[in-house]
Amino acid sequence: MSPISRTALSSLITLFAAGPAAASCGATFCTLNNDWRALGAWVEPGLQADVRYDFIDQDIPRAGSKRVAVGEIRRHHDEVRTLNHNVNLGLDYNFADGWGLSLQLPWVSRKHDHIHNHHGDQENEHWDISEIGDARVSLRLPLVQGSGFSLNLGLKLPTGSTTVTNSAGELAERTLQPGSGSTDTILGINYHSRPSASAFSWFGQTSWQHAVATHDNYKPGDRFSLDVGGRYAFSKNLSGIVQANLQVRAHDSGANAEPDDTGGSFLYISPGIAYAMGPNTQVYGFVQLPVYTYVNGVQLTTGKSISVGISQRF
Repeated sequence: MSPISRTALSSLITLFAAGPAAASCGATFCTLNNDWRALGAWVEPGLQADVRYDFIDQDIPRAGSKRVAVGEIRRHHDEVRTLNHNVNLGLDYNFADGWGLSLQLPWVSRKHDHIHNHHGDQENEHWDISEIGDARVSLRLPLVQGSGFSLNLGLKLPTGSTTVTNSAGELAERTLQPGSGSTDTILGINYHSRPSASAFSWFGQTSWQHAVATHDNYKPGDRFSLDVGGRYAFSKNLSGIVQANLQVRAHDSGANAEPDDTGGSFLYISPGIAYAMGPNTQVYGFVQLPVYTYVNGVQLTTGKSISVGISQRF
């Protein structure tokens, strides 16, 4: 087995299309699939750690599939921009029989600006947030040994704050908060194909996320995702990866939600590379580009996202 296969990433930071749903204020994580099936076929027992950084600049207001100007469609808050610098820490342990256990913990760093329309006046409001987000734990188990299919069962836990305020004491919208306040169940099925003596492999993944316990009259909408892609090993150290990422998100609900301006359909193409720096270390990078975006109401979207990371096997 080549070094790129032995040291491929196994942390499941975005196994379930990672992260909070984008909403009117644009709080988000990349929908990138960077699990071990996407970057390589690492199946040996042991522990791996992964750190991934996401840069997402959401400065494009959109209504439906149409780009609009700030305030063109008036809302109580005219969203201007959300700048995200997010870091994800993942730990993954792979057992000898193909079972796996994962823990993910995000650090949310975002700056948000919007215009508050109040009795004819327009007030510029700003938030600068740096907080721990919602953690995830997941169990991975093979459906049929040697088939390439695996089942993933997970929970998103309410570890992120829902009470962050700005310097003026204004509470951030729930979709902007580091945490959703909800406990979500996550169900996923993966498939990975790696033909023997072939430099090419492909993968597919689908998942569904549903909030089963909520907090303070806010329930995030259900989320369905589908990722498909391929990986080609140019050498024993360098691989190229390309994937398509689809997400469909339902409206949020509850007295503290914004149901008219949450949810939508999103399709991305994500080319990237992975490079084995040694027998136990791998770095990778992706650019995620929107192919189709349809949002409910008015929401902030991005023209591209960038993700870079490093994984270490112990």
